[in-house]
Amino acid sequence: MERTFSRWKIQGLNRLDLSKKGSVDEDIKHVASLLNSCEQFFTTSSCSGRIILIDGMSALSRSFGVAVLKFEPFVLHVQCRRLEDAQLLHSVAVNSGFKNSGLTVGKTGKIILAVRSTHGLEVPLSRDGKLLVDGDYIQFLTQIANQKMEENLRRIQRFFQNLQSALSAERPYIPDSPGTQERQDSRHTHKTGRRGEQGANEQNQLNLYKQKQRRQQHETDGYHGDGDSSLLELDDCLNLFT
Repeated sequence: MERTFSRWKIQGLNRLDLSKKGSVDEDIKHVASLLNSCEQFFTTSSCSGRIILIDGMSALSRSFGVAVLKFEPFVLHVQCRRLEDAQLLHSVAVNSGFKNSGLTVGKTGKIILAVRSTHGLEVPLSRDGKLLVDGDYIQFLTQIANQKMEENLRRIQRFFQNLQSALSAERPYIPDSPGTQERQDSRHTHKTGRRGEQGANEQNQLNLYKQKQRRQQHETDGYHGDGDSSLLELDDCLNLFT
């Protein structure tokens, strides 16, 4: 399956762009480049969004069909290597505002994730050559369509940023190099050795103190004076701190 997906990706990316423009829209080039640079994805079709409006009232009046003002939001189709990859991309799309996104699995095993939104606009303006609205209303609809396009571009950028974060989180953990680990082990051993030496010195001082206490207790057995002879000498006290 891995080899099959790799073959599909090579064929897909080398295929001639059959769209009228013949290239990826400028507003989503960075999105397509990021996806196509990942081994688990490649784009199959895309549109950054568009507004379709017949220019001029006279043209609308001459229309023999139904003239429609349309705003079509961003749409992107991505083929994914595994179902887990499609689920990751679907989560990113939904969290970025593209609530109508979904995936399909073909009979040949192709997994396609469609990134789609629901904030489109479609308003009929004429019917059978008769204009149904006035110029002011068309201007109002144009403003609404432009606002939707601005929101569309914000969602595209949000999708790109969320996709970057999701792909970074998927990277495997890289352990420290062997040289780094050896240096850490060396520092740990050195610190442990110093602590061991310090502990031995403290134990020697404690043994010295106990010996002096036993010797002085033996020398003063049976003596009930002012107790001065039971005190440690100054030199012995100093030895405890050196």
